[in-house]
Parts: sequence; structure tokens; C-alpha cells
Amino acid sequence: MALQGTLKDFGIADILQLIGQQQKTGQLCLANKEQEVNVFFKDGNIVRVESVTRKKKDLIGNMLVRAEVITETQLDESLETQRRTLKRLGDVLVSSGALTADRFKKMMQLQATETLYRLFSWDAGTYEFKAEPVESDSEAITPLRAESVLMEGFRMVDEWPVIRRKINRLDMLFECTRELPPPVHKEEDLDAAFDDAFAEKKKDENKGEFKSVGDSERRVYEEIARVPGRDVRKLIDVSCLGEFETCKALLNLINLDYIRPLTAGGQAAASDRESILAKIGGSLGRLGASMATLGAILFLVMQLSGSLSLASSPASSFADPAAQRFISRAQIKRIEAALEVYRLEKGEVPPNLESLVQAGLLQPTELSYPWREPYHYRRLAAREFVLLPPVY
Repeated sequence: MALQGTLKDFGIADILQLIGQQQKTGQLCLANKEQEVNVFFKDGNIVRVESVTRKKKDLIGNMLVRAEVITETQLDESLETQRRTLKRLGDVLVSSGALTADRFKKMMQLQATETLYRLFSWDAGTYEFKAEPVESDSEAITPLRAESVLMEGFRMVDEWPVIRRKINRLDMLFECTRELPPPVHKEEDLDAAFDDAFAEKKKDENKGEFKSVGDSERRVYEEIARVPGRDVRKLIDVSCLGEFETCKALLNLINLDYIRPLTAGGQAAASDRESILAKIGGSLGRLGASMATLGAILFLVMQLSGSLSLASSPASSFADPAAQRFISRAQIKRIEAALEVYRLEKGEVPPNLESLVQAGLLQPTELSYPWREPYHYRRLAAREFVLLPPVY
């Protein structure tokens, strides 16, 4: 089976789906300008993942040190033993008692899945699949079904924009605001689920998207409480959950008011909505001042030359097309600012300008001011759009 080309023509998801469905065995080579990753399949299952260009910090030994599973001294000693005996690093660490074989396998699994899921963020590159015999190493990672990787990858792509609205920096710090509730036993959890199914309104705060307390949330919360002052980067390392699961757990804990983000000075940060409004408010404030100045200039021009004629309707036309174009540039900036607010609130730009009116960000007349016809708007992608004045 010959399969090669560019990721713009055939995406990561399509490739994994094809290989998985046909239960192929072989090596998939993926490359872009900065990275090169090899994914090995056996009967359609992923049995090995290798990053040819993996950075030093992502090597398994450094991952174990950053996760505080082993010490720097233990790693150095194991690397020295590895050089002398030519044994695998994992075998040396396990035989020395630095960690158990099960713990090492879990870290190898995490390294492989993190490399795999990062592939879903690639928007360019090349791929080539070579059908050839592949030896699986069950001691390294548990084989992954291509379909499972696809489902998890799609989930991450969908949920990342929501997470990044609040967890938007790796140097963010947090503090605990209240204790977590005790874990719910399986029997109680089943009873609660049965009650919820027949309740008119669910009142359990631990239910709902991005609002649940599970094992991941408890692990991240414990790390925050155990050693205050750890940022997102360190929490990702020590939790051993991966970047996505750690950040999602942080967002859930914030939503349920179990933790809160801190500023660099150790003070509680403003809420997400407040920070958005402050950010956009500054831009709109400057825009408002510019509009006021522009209005004053236009008023003077009207008084002096009488060449402009403003009707009572905001969308009425001016006698001078140059003045229309001049004002239109400022109005486009205002619409763009409203689009940015909408994107920050919803995670994507709207399908049409009328959605800005429905969201209370603009008035209906502002969609065409100072023209009679509405502005030309077209959404290109989740965060991309075209906005142009009407053609006359």
C-alpha cells in the first residue's frame, strides 16, 4: 500500500483512519519544517511512536526528573550505566530500584500519546506510509487503536479553544480556595446518576461539561495544595496527565471555585470576563475617542462648506463619497472589535454580522453605517473572516 503526500491534501485524521480501518502494518513517517515523527502500526494498532527531532526536555529521562519520579542524580547514574552496559534506560532504572516497571511503562505511554496528539495541531507537512514488518514492544507501551486516538484527538481539538480562554499561559499560578468534596463511591455515583435521569433540574455541581471533579482534578488539586507556587508548566510535569488533561482539570477546578488564578504579585487575578472587558474596553475606548474627534471634524466641515448632508437615519448617505469612506474605516474597526469580543466569548467568529446584534454587541444600524447597504462579511474559519465596505 503506497501512501504519501502533503497534510493539506490528506490530513492526520484521514491517514490514521485509513490505516486503522484497513488494519495495515508498517511505518508512517510524518514531517514538517521543525519536527519529524514516526508512527509504527501493527494490524492497524499503534505500537510505537518515535520523535526523530524530540527536544532534550522531552526525552524520557528528563520527563521522569521533571515529574519528580526520579532525581537528577539517579538519571545521571543510570545514563552512565547505560553507556557501559548498552542496556535500555528503562531496564537500568527498574533494576536499580529507582522506579517500578509499571511506572516506567506509564511514563512511556504518556510520552507516546503526547507526541501523537500534538500531530493534530499540524496544519502543514508531508506523510509517507511504508508497508513493512513491525516489531511491537509490549513492555514499552500498550498498543493504541487508531480509532481511539482519532476520537481523543478530535475531542482535544474541539475543547482546547474553551480551555485556552482561561488557561492561556504556562506561567500562571494558582491557590486553593476551598477543600474538595470527598470522593463519591461507585454505588453512590450510580444512585446519583439514576436520580439525575428523572430530576427536572440537575443540581449537582459536579455534573456538566468542564464542571466535574474526577481523578484528574483531584490529582492536580493535590499538587497545588502540596507545593504552592507551581505554575501550569510544572503542574503538567508532576501530574503525569499530559498537557490537555492537566489544563482541562485546572479549568474545571476554576469553574467550580476550588482554585483561583494568581497574578505575578501573588494576588487573585481578575475573572475571565473582567479581563476580556478590560482588554476590549481599552480598544473600544480609544476607538470611541477617535470617533468623537472624527465627528467634531465632520461637523466643522459641514458648517464651513455645507458640502455634507446628514439625514436622521444613521445609515443615510453623505453627499461626499470620500467622507463616507473616511467614516467607514472607523466603523469597520468598531465592527472588528465587536467580532473579537464575540470570538473571545464563543471561541469562534460568528457566521454573520446579525449575530453581533443578537449578542448585544452592536445595533442593527451599525451594520451598514454610514452606507445604505450592509458591510460585506464572510467567515473563512473559526478565527478568520473578511470584512469589507459595500461596493458602489
